[in-house]
Amino acid sequence: MELKKDKEIFQSPTLGKMKLVKVAKEVSNYINNDSHSKYRLIVGTDSNGNGGKKADFVTAIIVYRIGKGGRYFWKKTNGGKDYNTLRDRIYEEVTLSLKTAQDILAQLQTLLKSGHELNYDFQIHIDIGQNGPTREMIKEVVGMVRGNGFNAKIKPDSYAASSIADKYV
Repeated sequence: MELKKDKEIFQSPTLGKMKLVKVAKEVSNYINNDSHSKYRLIVGTDSNGNGGKKADFVTAIIVYRIGKGGRYFWKKTNGGKDYNTLRDRIYEEVTLSLKTAQDILAQLQTLLKSGHELNYDFQIHIDIGQNGPTREMIKEVVGMVRGNGFNAKIKPDSYAASSIADKYV
């Protein structure tokens, strides 16, 4: 059970450790404090490339006030099994991002003032791109994200996964 608890703890560079409920509260306060701005909510996950060994995954949640900066939160989890292929790790990254996106959205719906539902763009950032070994997976994983109702971004536009989450893997 302790591992389950750890999975639910996010880190904020300025606020320290917090549960997802508190992350959602911080995101909603940030949005509600400047209701005239437009926002982008982003979730992205990256993992370490241990090739066949148990991988660590870092998922980042970013709230970006377009043109005015933003805040981010991250959590690190252990996959708990061997990831023998890059494909397995990428699928796990996308699955973790989708789960986190659904969880944060469920929390936010009760917290945001009315009218903000349409004032943000929600994106899932995937750590794959046109160059390198992940290029064959683009259609599959982008389709997976879109099939769950989210906009998908890949490299070089997937900074939540390839920069923020990567920083903590």
